[in-house]
Amino acid sequence: MSENEKKMESPLTKYPRPPFVKQPQEVPGLASKMNPVPDHGEQSYKGSGRLAGRKALITGGDSGIGRAVAIAYAREGADVVINYLPQEQSDADEVLALIAAAGRKGFGIAGDITSENFCRQLVEEAAEKIGGIDILVNNAGHQQAIESLLDITTEDFDTTMKTNVYAPFWITKATLPLLEEGAVIIATSSVQAYDPSENLFDYAQTKAANVAYVKSLAKQLGPKGIRVNGVAPGPVWTPLQTSGGQPQDAIVKFGEVTPLGRPGQPAELASIYVQLADSNASYATGQIYGAAGGNGHP
Repeated sequence: MSENEKKMESPLTKYPRPPFVKQPQEVPGLASKMNPVPDHGEQSYKGSGRLAGRKALITGGDSGIGRAVAIAYAREGADVVINYLPQEQSDADEVLALIAAAGRKGFGIAGDITSENFCRQLVEEAAEKIGGIDILVNNAGHQQAIESLLDITTEDFDTTMKTNVYAPFWITKATLPLLEEGAVIIATSSVQAYDPSENLFDYAQTKAANVAYVKSLAKQLGPKGIRVNGVAPGPVWTPLQTSGGQPQDAIVKFGEVTPLGRPGQPAELASIYVQLADSNASYATGQIYGAAGGNGHP
């Protein structure tokens, strides 16, 4: 095998498989406290200049899928602003160090996107720090598993809706005046949009809304030369799951139900977000790309 050839890897054994240990965390959870620690591509992702000179804003960029996307975008040549909650600062600092190590500008803006005023401020500050925005990734999400509808409070429902539906609306609305032809918007949906779990009643509805967001906005912005797409992950090993997104009994066997028999790692999804942001994907708009280990509908 020459130095330029890559060794074949089995998707079955490439990453950890269940059973996992129970590991409850308070919302929003930290990747650094997970066992095993998720792979966001820190060691594995290699860039090739696909996003050179681009300017990206990523919500939920401190951990999980957003972190993997931030690392990949920086290594592909983009400057990156990540948003996260203040209690996630330690995870965010690790991401910002990796962006700097890739030779790109990286900035963190902490704050709660359930506030409309903060969403407007986030976009304004992000554009100021990196000289504009031409990739918007609405990735941050709130997920809490609750067995019965009777146990979901209005406050719980409001938090899920504001994080997953209102915030992308507010952030996109603030960003649109900054976007030029060739810009892209990417939303993180879920297989929950297509095959909802009984204990994710509110979350599943928001993920279906994210699909409609993509398909409607793609039609609205297509004539302006702006593409809008989404990604629908299945079970991915992130703090969203261990901090209440799944019951702890489900964490033990998390991902076992998929044909690959394990959860995905954030690093395995990063290349999808790179592809959707790359101008080479210029005919992809209004699309939902699935990444669910063999389950899911897109």
